[in-house]
Amino acid sequence: MRSLTVFCGSRKGNNSIYINEAENLGKSAAKNDIEIVYGGSSSGLMGAVADGALSQGGKVTGIIPEDLKPKEIAHQHVTNLITVNSMHERKALMYEKGEAFVAMPGGIGTLEEFMEVLTWGAIGHHQKRCALLNVHDYYAPLHHFLEHMVKEGFLSHTIQKNIVIEDNAENLLQSLKI
Repeated sequence: MRSLTVFCGSRKGNNSIYINEAENLGKSAAKNDIEIVYGGSSSGLMGAVADGALSQGGKVTGIIPEDLKPKEIAHQHVTNLITVNSMHERKALMYEKGEAFVAMPGGIGTLEEFMEVLTWGAIGHHQKRCALLNVHDYYAPLHHFLEHMVKEGFLSHTIQKNIVIEDNAENLLQSLKI
């Protein structure tokens, strides 16, 4: 794996463990020669992932819509900052450039991006790995809901079991390499 698309919040969250693990993901990716592809912000978990990778000499590509540059505070120190016209373009490029996808804690945008790539994989539009970095058990309710979807017959067990779920960055990267 040469690149990892990371979906995560532009906010820090209420627990410092989120920022710490975002930095760890960036650092671990850089140490494993994995480029980070992300939403291009310098704030919140997005900025922490980028800063973690950059601190270890890693490559980071940020992709940000023009209208979000002031709101999300575009990261000026990434290896490559790509400005696009819309969220649709942002997501399309993030999906194209990543060889695997991981969602860290975040809000509705993070969840929407992850569910979209999961859906695209389910219908055969890609064969890329999808993962949840379950920091501080953030994604436990989603994991339980996905199990409920399988139980009720609305989701294939194969799709649900193929989602990599790990609670720390290093384990997540090792699981994605398999």
